[in-house]
Amino acid sequence: MEQKLHTPEGVRDIYNSECKKKLAVQDKLHQLLHLYGYQDIQTPTFEYFDVFRKEIGTIDSRELYKFFDREGNTLALRPDMTPSIARAVATLFETDRVPLRLCYVGNTFINRTSYQGRLKENTQLGAELIGDDSIEADAEMIAMVVDGMKQIGLSEFQVSIGHVDFLKSLMDETKLSEEIKEELYSLILNRNFFGVDEVLTENHVSKKIRDEFQVLPELMGGVEVLKKASAVATDNKAKKAVARMLKIYKILAFYGVEDHITFDMSMCGNYGYYTGVVFKAYTYGTGDAVVSGGRYDHLIEKFGKQTPSIGFAIIIDELMSALSRQKIAVEIEKTNLIVYTDTTLKWAVSLAKEFRLRGKCMELIKREELESKEVYVEYGRQMHAVSLMYLNENRTITMVNLRSGKERVIDVAKRTKTESN
Repeated sequence: MEQKLHTPEGVRDIYNSECKKKLAVQDKLHQLLHLYGYQDIQTPTFEYFDVFRKEIGTIDSRELYKFFDREGNTLALRPDMTPSIARAVATLFETDRVPLRLCYVGNTFINRTSYQGRLKENTQLGAELIGDDSIEADAEMIAMVVDGMKQIGLSEFQVSIGHVDFLKSLMDETKLSEEIKEELYSLILNRNFFGVDEVLTENHVSKKIRDEFQVLPELMGGVEVLKKASAVATDNKAKKAVARMLKIYKILAFYGVEDHITFDMSMCGNYGYYTGVVFKAYTYGTGDAVVSGGRYDHLIEKFGKQTPSIGFAIIIDELMSALSRQKIAVEIEKTNLIVYTDTTLKWAVSLAKEFRLRGKCMELIKREELESKEVYVEYGRQMHAVSLMYLNENRTITMVNLRSGKERVIDVAKRTKTESN
């Protein structure tokens, strides 16, 4: 039987400096959420299948990784963090004491078809604001996204905002079946408005309504888009959606983030549980949104408690791809090397302990007898270390700056003698 020692399709190993950078980005974003008052929650990597069932509004069950426990219960790896947190809130928290501000980091798993060329395992970092249906809550979440993108060094990005009710009002006007509406949502999500018109025509939808759908591509842009959207809003629900978005924008101006805000009235969100404002963050260097979020006022009630909520997830792997392609440096912990021999081992350990107590990262490497110093200098550069301390048996240290290549020799015996005098 052939041994498969490589990773399965859709997952990958992350190591060395790439892994350090990913963890550094996560730590920065995580700290930002804490500064806004969000508290950590960890939910299981897998749940009972019912947590992600069709009525919840997450992904198609065919894209779930499903398996069985010993009792025959169907389990699933989480494809999305929000249903798990909704289940936890409904069962563990006293939601009378609201609002709850929760944040998390975890991996999600979606069994995508291979032709999509996307990872099947992704790291998500996000926040959920439970028990607050206010416009201020909507604005807080979007402002956090903008602050987070800035925090990690992005400057060229936009957060695009939509509202589920605006597009839903258009859909309701068509009087079409849910199955055909799903097809229309999919076409709009893929920006295929020719396909939208074709489906509407085939199903004998009036020209007036077809024309309203064809205006959707024009309802993308700055705050001026909201005035146009209000003019074509089909009912009171759609008009209220536009009015709420304008109020959100005004609060975002208080946060000073309005330059990164755009609107897209054709947006409907990735998941069926979204009920109000939805938003995505985009930047160049990646083929998908780096942040996705929205309001889900009826999700938690599916687990037994009725409470409005809003949240977002940052897709860390997409974000790392964007940072790499934009050549944005990520500050990581600097590694320093100490190269020693059997004779200098005690000295090396003593130095490493001293520097570690000061918060310095020190890696000990034993020198092979026939290897030259240059071998370890090259190793240090490959490992992205910043300095190398080469301990010589005559009690001198050759200090090498691995970035500039400059060297200097420190005579420890002479320095110790001078200090004692």
